[in-house]
Formats: sequence, C-alpha cells, structure tokens
Amino acid sequence: MRLRSLGAALATTAALLTLPAQLTASAAETPLSQGRTATASSTENGGTAAGNAVDGDTGTRWSSAASDDQWLQVDLGATATVNRVVLNWEAAYGKDYKVQLSTDGSTWTDAKSVTGGDGGTDTLDVSGQGRYVRLQGVHRATGYGYSLWEFQVFGTAGGGTSPGTCDTADAARGKAASASSTENAGTPASAAFDGDAGTRWSSQAADPQWLRVDLGSVQNICKVDLNWEAAYGKDFRIEASSDGTSWQTLKSVTGATGGKSSYDVSGSGRYLRIYGTARGTGYGYSLWDVAVHTTSTGGGTGPIEGGGDLGPNVIVVDPSTPNLQQKFDQVFAQQETAQFGSGRYQFLLKPGTYNGINAQLGFYTSVSGLGLNPDDTQINGDITVDAGWFNGNATQNFWRSAENLAIRPVNGTDRWAVAQAAPFRRIHVQGGLNLAPNGYGWASGGYIADSKVDGTVGPYSQQQWYTRDSSVGGWTNGVWNMTFSGVQGAPADNFATGPYTTLDTTPVSREKPFLYLDGNQYKVFVPGKRTNARGVSWPANAGGTSLPLSQFYVVKPGATAATINAALAQGLNLLFTPGVYHLDRTIEVNRANTVVLGLGLATIVPDGGVDAMHVADVDGVRLAGFLIDAGPVNSAALLRIGAPGSSADHAANPTTMQDVFIRVGGAGPGKATDSVVVESDDVIIDHTWIWRADHGDGVGWETNRADYGLRVNGDDVLATGLFVEHFNKYDVYWSGERGRTIFFQNEKAYDAPNAAAITHDGIVGYAAYKVADTVNEHDAIGLGSYCNFTADPSIVQRHGFQVPVKAGVKMRHLMVISLGGKGQYAHVINDTGAPTSGTDTVPSKVVQFP
Repeated sequence: MRLRSLGAALATTAALLTLPAQLTASAAETPLSQGRTATASSTENGGTAAGNAVDGDTGTRWSSAASDDQWLQVDLGATATVNRVVLNWEAAYGKDYKVQLSTDGSTWTDAKSVTGGDGGTDTLDVSGQGRYVRLQGVHRATGYGYSLWEFQVFGTAGGGTSPGTCDTADAARGKAASASSTENAGTPASAAFDGDAGTRWSSQAADPQWLRVDLGSVQNICKVDLNWEAAYGKDFRIEASSDGTSWQTLKSVTGATGGKSSYDVSGSGRYLRIYGTARGTGYGYSLWDVAVHTTSTGGGTGPIEGGGDLGPNVIVVDPSTPNLQQKFDQVFAQQETAQFGSGRYQFLLKPGTYNGINAQLGFYTSVSGLGLNPDDTQINGDITVDAGWFNGNATQNFWRSAENLAIRPVNGTDRWAVAQAAPFRRIHVQGGLNLAPNGYGWASGGYIADSKVDGTVGPYSQQQWYTRDSSVGGWTNGVWNMTFSGVQGAPADNFATGPYTTLDTTPVSREKPFLYLDGNQYKVFVPGKRTNARGVSWPANAGGTSLPLSQFYVVKPGATAATINAALAQGLNLLFTPGVYHLDRTIEVNRANTVVLGLGLATIVPDGGVDAMHVADVDGVRLAGFLIDAGPVNSAALLRIGAPGSSADHAANPTTMQDVFIRVGGAGPGKATDSVVVESDDVIIDHTWIWRADHGDGVGWETNRADYGLRVNGDDVLATGLFVEHFNKYDVYWSGERGRTIFFQNEKAYDAPNAAAITHDGIVGYAAYKVADTVNEHDAIGLGSYCNFTADPSIVQRHGFQVPVKAGVKMRHLMVISLGGKGQYAHVINDTGAPTSGTDTVPSKVVQFP
C-alpha cells in the first residue's frame, strides 16, 4: 500500500523530542554525570562554571562566551553505556548542536545531532559507549552564548550493555565436571577441564553420551574449543543451561572428523554440555580438553540493577498536565500513517478524572490507566481509532492498544475501528462501543477481553471478532464470525444461520500483566488463573500478585541481548520500554514465573538468523505486549516455548503468551521457517496475530519466506483468539494432544504464484489449520479461513481445515470464504462442506465435524 505523506507529522517531531520533563516517567534515577568533573571551552563569568551543569541544582548554570563552536564535557570516571542525555536549557539555548561520546577525551563520535532546537528541556535517546560525553554547540539561538541549567547523562556504569570481546582465558579450567559415563577410573570427566593435554575423559561405547562443566555462575559464552582423542564425536551438540536441567543448543555439529576444532557460539548459562548423538568410531567419546571462552556484560562492575526510569517514549500524565490534548495530538500526527515506522509510544494515565479528552491512537501507540482497577482512571471523553488515513478502510488499523481505564464517551458511543493486533483490554465503557469506521467501510478485527461495556457493541462492518470474559449491554449484528466465551450479555449462539458462536465460559484464562502505581511506586500486577471464567476479573483482582519495578530490568533502546540475558540469569523480569531492539543473540527465558512485558508495542528484531526468544519448559512464564519482527536472515523459529520433547505438567501454573505479535516482512525483508513453536504442555495463547506480510516492503513469495505460522507440539495447549495469516505452507500445524482453540481467523497467502507452488501430497493448498494425523483428541470452535489469491485467482484450494477423522477430534463452527472470487475453496474441512460461491463473498459453513 502507499502511505500518505508524513510531512505534516514530521513537523511535530521536534516538539515530541522536547516534551516537558515531568511527562517522562521517572523514578529517582541519579544521572551518571552528577557530581562528576566537567570542563568547557569557555565560561561567561566566574558564576557560570562548567561544574554547575552537573551539580543537580537547577538554580545554577553553565554559560559560555557569546560565540559559536563552544562545548561542555563531563568525565564519567569510567567507560559507560550511554542511552539518554537530558539538556535543561536556560534562555540562551543552542539551536544546532551535537552530543558526542569519547573513550579518551580526544577522539569523538557523534551520538546525536539536533537541528532547529527550541530550548526548554531536550530529552535525547542515544546509544553508545564512552567515558566522556560532550555537548558540542554549532549555532546559538540567541545573541548570548550557550547556557545549561543541567547536563544529565543516563545509562549503565561500566559499559553494562556491551557484549564485550571474547576472552582468551578458559572459564572452564579446573571447574567441577560430570558425565553420563566414564570408560574407567583413569578417564574421569574432570580430566577434560584440567588443562593437561595428556589426560582425557572417555565414555562408554554407546550413544548418546554427555560431558558437562559447572562454570560457577551464569556466563555469556562466546566460543568453545574441543580437542578430541582418536575416539571422537561425529554428531554432537554444544549446549548451555542456567540450572543444569533446561538446555539450549548453542551449536549443532554433524559430520565432524575429530582433532582440534573451535566453535563460535552465542548464549549464556552456568553449565555447558557436550552432548554426543553419534560416535565417529566403535569406541566411546573421548576428549583431551574442552575450553570455554566467555564475554562479560561489560566492565564487571556488579549486578544489573532493576527499576529506574521508563525511558523517553513513555509519557506519564495526570489530570493537571498542561496541554494534554496537544500531547495526544502530536503523537497521533506522527503515528497515524506510520504503519511500518520506527516510532513507539506509551501513554500512562495516573488515576483521576480527565475531562474533554479525545485520545486518537495511531500505529504503535498504547494508552493505559495506572490504577489497580479500570475505574480508577476516568476519561470523560474518547479513545478513538478511525480510518480517515486510509479512506475509511479500517482493515489495516493494526498494532495499537488500550487498557485498564474507564471511558464515558462524549456522544455516548466510543469508536474503536481496528483490525488485528489491537487489543482492547480491561476497559469500562460507560456507554456504547462502535467497532466500525466512520462511513462503515471495510473492517477486519479484533479482540476484547476483561472489559465491561454498559451499552451496546455495534460491530457493523467488522468481518470477525472475538470477545472473552467480559460483559456487554447488547451486541448488534455481525458479518461472518463473532465468537464469545465467558461474556455476560452475549447474543445467543446461531452459527448455523448467523454469525454467532457463544460459549458460556472460558475453560482456562489468565489476564495480561499490567503496570500500575501503588502510591508513587510503579508495580506490575500479575493476575492469577481463572477456570470456567465468565465476566470481568476486576475489581476484586482475586488471585493476583504484585511485583515491584525493582524486580524488573527496564529495557531501553540500545540494550544488548547479552545484558538482557544477564539480567534474566540474575533473576530479574523484563519490562521493554517502547522502541525497536535489534539483537544479535537469542533472549533466553529460563526461570519459572518470569514476566516479559512490553510497553508501546516494543519490537524485537533478531539479526543474523538467530531466534528471537526461547522460553524453557518451566512453570508460569508470562509473555505479553510486544512484537517480534523477523530479520532478513532466516531464523529457525522466532519464538519457541519449551524445548523439543518437553513433557512437564504445567496445568496448575501455565505459561501464557498474550498480545505477543509476530511479523515476517512489511517493515523490510524478513524470513523465518517457523514463527512460533510451542513445545511445552498447558500453554495458553491468548490473543496473537502471527502475520506473514501481504503488503509493505520486503514482500514476495520468497522474499519474506515463512513456511509455518504456529506449530503446537505440546499437549493440553489452549488458544483463545488466534489470528494467523499468509504463510507459505501451513498457517497452524497442531500435533499435540488435547489441544483447544476458541476462535481462529485466517487468510491464505495472497501471493501463491500458482496451484503447483502449493500442491503437496496430491492436495492443492496447505490447510489453514491442520491437526496432525497422529492426534487422537482435539477441540476447536469458531474458525474461519479466507482466500484472496491475487497472484493467481484460478487457484482452487482443496480445503481450509484438515484433521484426522477420529471420535476425539471435534471441529465446530467452521467457515471458508472466497474474497470476491480471488480463488476458491473446494471444501471446508477435509472433503466435507460445499465449495465457495464464485465472486459472492458468502461463507461456506460446516457446523460440526465429524
């Protein structure tokens, strides 16, 4: 698609960068620069010394001579990773200037260039390392010099976000070792780590065998050297673990020939293991030496601290905030059309009553209340999503959210005309809710959970919608697939003749974690599990727990995967602030009950073909509120929950994946063989949009190749609100037992070049939702698949759904639709169900199968 010109929006960018300091979320974080030695190119007089700008006193200032090319620099005392600089200008401000970094005070690197500054307080997001930070003035805005009340530098002391270099020292030398077996007493496991090339470990003559070492603490592992004896491993894995139980593969080696070899790896763990799967000889495995090389997370200055400020793109307001409407309008002007832009914003509204506000939400913009309950934050006004930017078509109103507040709409009805990946959670609408754009143009959404609408919900042109554990005063009409579970006031089920699928309760649910204020302290509320839920979870919030922000590593733009993993290994949770994070290694979530929460659609991009995130087979991990964007080098899987073969029972405390969205292409070329793989049992997938892009940049049958959207190998997995679209092969492939899905929305890949390209096993087209032939029990309801084969409208896909015909496999309320005749379906499920009807966009349905 073509985006409208951003000229008008860009005009507001400078204003956004200079939002008043009180609007940026901030705890009592001390700048790295405070009290440090400062020097300057000049001073106006003896009362305006350089040190005044770093003394923490906004009543003292530095000012320069009245000429350009002036500078002020601060010595942080040691190299640090700098992520933010705040300039509090006096009336004599800099119009054009640079922020520069240096490790030696001589050679400088530009971290930020500003032109057309307007004074006040400038909060600048930067990324880099240095001991010295300098303001380099280029052009003054007045006839006076440059003058700063305060020059504040924020970041991590000791370069804490740098992955560092790979150490030549052997981190495994002399450490405790163990093995699956030994050949005899003269070949113990410890002999491979004693630094003596004349001693060795050897195993019994069988497969598999393993050798492991305890490094003593979690380390970032960058290289492993192996020196094989004649009895070598042909196929083996190099693995790491934080607990000695759950293992991540750092390197898979096949066809090795023994001798000495070195392997560059990327990962973290306390334990390293060589896991042999095939021997190269008839003997066992035998190693003279194993050396492990590590990197620090930077400087070795101590543990990573939790808490702190929430970064430059989180805007915290209260009812007394001046020009609040202007703040909403500024962000909307920038984000309204920025479908694949890099801007990310989160508005946080402190408890209180806000009058006359209309918060219009564009792309990558979220608004949330900071009360413990929705009614704590009252808006007498509107939170609006409309489609004027796209000529009244709401089918691309993706990636935005509203959460945890109450709305009393000005005209009695709030407009929320969204498409996929736009959750509406924990909202009290004191009136009605209109889900269609102005003019009732096309719309393709959407998701509501844990919300109460006092009036009537009108979907009008919305093609499909899923509502869970909520309360509505009424529901008007619907197009194709309106699904409800646990919704008080939901319409009666009428799928055979109408659009409604209605379940009285949701079998298992747990609401998304959210940030709130307890007095002046930020905390994250983590709701408990509900069984057979109906209606909202609040105000009682029974079964939940609160975690202080000090237990979270607050991730800001510029953070590295090495630091993120070190924080996780240290026991911290993660709170991603709004931004785009390019990561060179996989984020490893190995601890039970870890919370990974994103604000403002924080976006993770794996670089170099790594996976974005792995979650160990542990209890109770909460993943919520972020976007994973595939990189240009193919990833095996963007998100993996559990390891292959996982079998632990997590029914009492399942891992949840909520408002976690996946994108392959659109923002640029991206590739991933699998997007999401679920290996653990009992996982709850509650609202996801897994999308191989059909428009934007980097889109083409092979350009953004992605074979599978969701693979479920774990047992007893539940999906509530499953949106998966456009994959080259199966959109969903389910091989775990006793899986359940409530609501599924799908479009097949628009760009299938011809029938031959998607023909397999004598079948034209990969099913949108396939249950593996080995599965004996499965239950799914409220499923729709649509075809729009724009590249070859003559394609006739065999079916939308494919399942084994068994008594325990129950598929209910299924439909397939041809969108305007661009391709057809021959059947709905297997070889059952009537074909779609030419150019008439009318569903072909199967109420129950078998």
